[in-house]
Amino acid sequence: MSLVSDRLNALSPSETLAMSQKSNELKAQGIDVINLSVGEPDFFTPDHIKKAAIKAIEDNYSFYSPVPGYPSLRNAIVAKLKNENKLDYKPEQIVCSNGAKQAVCNAVLSLVNPGDEVIIPAPYWVSYVEMVKLAGGTNVIVSAGIDQDFKITASQLENAISPKTKALILCSPSNPTGSVYNREELKALAEVLARYPQVVVIADEIYEHINYTGQHESIAQFEALRDRVVIVNGVSKAYAMTGWRIGWIAAPQWIVAACSKLQSQYTSGPNSVAQRAAEAAYTGDQDCVSEMCAAFKRRRDLIVGLASEIPGLKVNKPDGAFYLFPECSAYIGKSYQGKRLDNSADLAMYLLEEGHVASVGGMAFGAPDCIRFSYATSDEMLVEAMKRVKTALAKLK
Repeated sequence: MSLVSDRLNALSPSETLAMSQKSNELKAQGIDVINLSVGEPDFFTPDHIKKAAIKAIEDNYSFYSPVPGYPSLRNAIVAKLKNENKLDYKPEQIVCSNGAKQAVCNAVLSLVNPGDEVIIPAPYWVSYVEMVKLAGGTNVIVSAGIDQDFKITASQLENAISPKTKALILCSPSNPTGSVYNREELKALAEVLARYPQVVVIADEIYEHINYTGQHESIAQFEALRDRVVIVNGVSKAYAMTGWRIGWIAAPQWIVAACSKLQSQYTSGPNSVAQRAAEAAYTGDQDCVSEMCAAFKRRRDLIVGLASEIPGLKVNKPDGAFYLFPECSAYIGKSYQGKRLDNSADLAMYLLEEGHVASVGGMAFGAPDCIRFSYATSDEMLVEAMKRVKTALAKLK
């Protein structure tokens, strides 16, 4: 007999975390596994940020912070939005949370009622659909394949909107595809959304600074949408601070008030020392950001070249983040030693067990014909990983 709530039973476990755990289990058995499953920079947090955290400890930042975060951090975020994005916000329009994941979930839980529809372009980050389930909402999946660079069109968006539509969750640069919406593409989406004032946009921009196009574009720049866009961002990817758990939203006052009310009841404000570190990230030298982005771009070019040489993989060139999302349908249905691979999850497990390379099957991202490789690792590891993948795939019949 299970006493677990129906709400929890409806959720799926995170496939990305499951594959990373399986990889670690094999490593613990002495198997040389290259982990390309985890969405995490392999760099260390820059020294000036670490020093700010040490100083915060010495200065006794050991008490509860305000629920939406320290005013100094919110002011730093406001300055960042103004200087980098040309967007005007006030400190009271910012809520800092325990990572961008909580920031997205706060927004979903604050906006979505049971029966409300939420449009999610696919491929999507694994947790979006689960958060909508948690809120009792209905996911409306809009698929965009590799031939359209994994980006939905304005007509696709318009066709998905109904009287029940409450929100659109848009991720650019994207996890899992690395695709980046340019200004013209966002403008076309914004023109559709302008006709449907009941639809709120949750714009996940956590990969903003890992962008190889030279310019990040936010859908919040369009005036017609400014009173119903929730920007989600944080320090984890740009500053190699995944474990520090600081994310935030910038949003209209009514959404901020709702998210702050929700957060007050189930986590309160985020870690006090991590907030001081995040403030240093935003106010300090930004050379670390451009240096890490340059390294990711080099790795992007490397893995795209290597994967393109593997027969049967269809590869595009992502413009941001640190993921490659090749289409692998040529291998679905093939077998090895009598075991048939029925889907991309099976293929990912095969590559882990036979090739000792951890990846994540695209089923978890709403794209069953694809597979995700994170290239947030060294050049040498990427060369060896793609060599192993090529060898393992060649064994399939």
